[in-house]
Amino acid sequence: MFSDLYLIYLLSGLIFLPCLLLSVWASTKVHTTFAKYNSLPTSTDWTGSDTARMLLEKNGASHIQVARGKGKLTDNFNPKTMTVTLSESTYDSTSVAAVAVCAHEVGHVVQRENGYAFYKLRTILVPVTNLGTFFALPLVILGVILEWTLTVTEIGNILVFIGVCLYALSSVFMLVTLPVELDASRRAKKMLAETGVLVTEEEKKAASKVLSAAAMTYVAALLTSLLYFLRFLLYVFLLTGGRRKNN
Repeated sequence: MFSDLYLIYLLSGLIFLPCLLLSVWASTKVHTTFAKYNSLPTSTDWTGSDTARMLLEKNGASHIQVARGKGKLTDNFNPKTMTVTLSESTYDSTSVAAVAVCAHEVGHVVQRENGYAFYKLRTILVPVTNLGTFFALPLVILGVILEWTLTVTEIGNILVFIGVCLYALSSVFMLVTLPVELDASRRAKKMLAETGVLVTEEEKKAASKVLSAAAMTYVAALLTSLLYFLRFLLYVFLLTGGRRKNN
């Protein structure tokens, strides 16, 4: 039992080390890329907030509010309040980096307005995933206890299986989130080019680099989620396998 537990910890460490390095690299890449192109002003001198409002109007979504938020790169679109909140680093900035980030958030608005399938699916998964991750571990523990204490193990097996499926929802959510974010960036690039907010090739390339760097954080998040799920499966295997060895 203890050797199995040691093996689980060893495997967990080996699994998460490259994932941790990727996450750190992705986060660093976003901030360094943003900082680099935050010093590059747009030829049109549009601020992030003005760009967001203009793009919303162009896409028939002028009913969406644009608000000033706090922090750096905390920009987001909240469909419940119908508000695009822009961070202190983008709201009044006229940099290419800030405009690109704001356009990305408007991209999410356009996804919602156009009924983009992956966006709708992600919206549905949010409350389900929250409940799933909350109940997953208790169900697995209860299932293992029932397996160990009852002669008939079917109920315990069912609960363990349900718990594993619920935990997997977080990975499914991140898997759906990745195309949503990539599509929002694609829409942002297109909108900025079509509306003339970005004029020169240098500006367009800079915006593309900012958005691509941001996308890497979601790739890292997906891998992290998948690896967490794998570690969860290893623990479940350890708990349920231990009983079978003793039988």
